[in-house]
Amino acid sequence: MKHFTVAIIGSGPSGASTAFHLGKAGIATVIIEKETLPRYKTCGGGFVNRGKKDMPFNISSVVEREFLKVETYFNNREKCYLSEKDKPIITMIMRDSFDHLIVKKAKEFGVTLLENHKLESIVTIDGKSILKTSQQDISADFIIAADGVLSPTAKMAGWTKDTRKLIPALEYEVEVSSEDFERLSKNVRFDIDAVPYGYAWSFPKKNHLSLGVLTTKKGKINLKEYYQTYLKTLGITSIVKEDAHGFQIPIAPRTDGFVKNNVFLIGDSAGFAEPITAEGISNAILSGKYVAEAIIESNLDSKLAEKRYVEKLNIKLLPELKSGALLSKFFYHNNPVRNYLLDKYGQYFNNIMVDILHGDRPFPTNVAEKLKTRIKQKVF
Repeated sequence: MKHFTVAIIGSGPSGASTAFHLGKAGIATVIIEKETLPRYKTCGGGFVNRGKKDMPFNISSVVEREFLKVETYFNNREKCYLSEKDKPIITMIMRDSFDHLIVKKAKEFGVTLLENHKLESIVTIDGKSILKTSQQDISADFIIAADGVLSPTAKMAGWTKDTRKLIPALEYEVEVSSEDFERLSKNVRFDIDAVPYGYAWSFPKKNHLSLGVLTTKKGKINLKEYYQTYLKTLGITSIVKEDAHGFQIPIAPRTDGFVKNNVFLIGDSAGFAEPITAEGISNAILSGKYVAEAIIESNLDSKLAEKRYVEKLNIKLLPELKSGALLSKFFYHNNPVRNYLLDKYGQYFNNIMVDILHGDRPFPTNVAEKLKTRIKQKVF
């Protein structure tokens, strides 16, 4: 039976990035992937600059487009704020080529890729984990669950109850007329309030648009209807080709830990998508870097690796997710207080948000206090 120090389940940005760092450190690592790469992955494909800064290599070969400006609309286009940077705020990628690039970079450092291997079970014997896949059995000292929002690995490892907050989203890869594409391909835009307690987005790619809708509110909602309305908002009357994909996004992390039975959760399996924009690539890559560092720094001591990983999460990522959750409630609750604050400070708020996306500043840590101060100024 082939043995690896680390077995990573899933070849998305979190898993592939982890493999890259571990491989670079000379640690025997395998990626177990149930499909053949490259494979299509449902995702809006907007990679913000704060995540791009964490990439340890150049990704220009898989970049579709880059944008220096972001338009944010509120109240069905009643309010519009435009923020701009001298370096790209959002880089457009297609996940099949992006994920495959990271895997290829990891393989250059000796990482093994097992494609068409679906993980079926995990059994721990004498401190080592036996992973049974659809094709063979392997053993590993560490297991990293990087298999996305559904994460069968997490379920196998003992996370029987899901404590993340999952929200629904619909994403469409849309080919439109050349006239519409020319008109809509110049800017990235977010339409807050196009969906109750959520937003719609328009991300121009190389020769098509990625359009989508999501809501942060629990309960039944017909996202297809809001998508059709959004097409009218964008002035799209004719669609050449359209591929729809529904998915869930975890915008709040698990509350029952991120390590169990020597299985480490990263990316969407842990619930690390950023709560305001629901962008998950950046924190997926960051958490992958953290878990790799924790294993390396621990000298392969499982208990110390767990301790280091949790410490790293608590320095920056988890506090930012908490702040982001509070800001999300402010942005997506279309009420008189929010609209008053937008009238007074809308451009300022938008600039701050773009600064965060660009990686120029962290999420504010005292969000609740600052919002309370603004609200008191209105009431009194």
